[in-house]
Amino acid sequence: MQEGEKPSSRREKIMNKTIERIKERTIGRPRGKVLEKAETKSFDKPDEVRTFPKGRLELIKIGGATIGRAIFEPGWRWSTSVQPLAKTKSCEAPHFQYHVSGTIRIVMDDGTELECKAGDVSLLPVGHDAWVVGDEPVVVVDFQGMVDYAKQLRVH
Repeated sequence: MQEGEKPSSRREKIMNKTIERIKERTIGRPRGKVLEKAETKSFDKPDEVRTFPKGRLELIKIGGATIGRAIFEPGWRWSTSVQPLAKTKSCEAPHFQYHVSGTIRIVMDDGTELECKAGDVSLLPVGHDAWVVGDEPVVVVDFQGMVDYAKQLRVH
């Protein structure tokens, strides 16, 4: 954040940049670009794995895009598991997610609350906390916000 810049204006800049990226790209491919070859990849053999308390992130790179599968164990909460690494007040990664299993509660910085469960699709702007509800692990596939998520951690 630049000196004198308000947190909300920084969030607005991040969201505007994210919206522009979404407009410019269609699942990792610039608009109008011809798909050159068919590809398939599996989260069974991710390109990168990042671990953090009570969770892990598996990343695959395909077609110029990075897709993340996050697994959050019961007891996981962004503000206690990832915030110490991110060193931000709340999660600054925007997310476009398909919820595979479990239930997750999300509270936006403005107080808006959401609960997502298996089969849901969510679009979350920057500025939120989230936690696992219940005893079932939460699994989400994120098509947007995991490129830098928990990146400071050891990569294996």
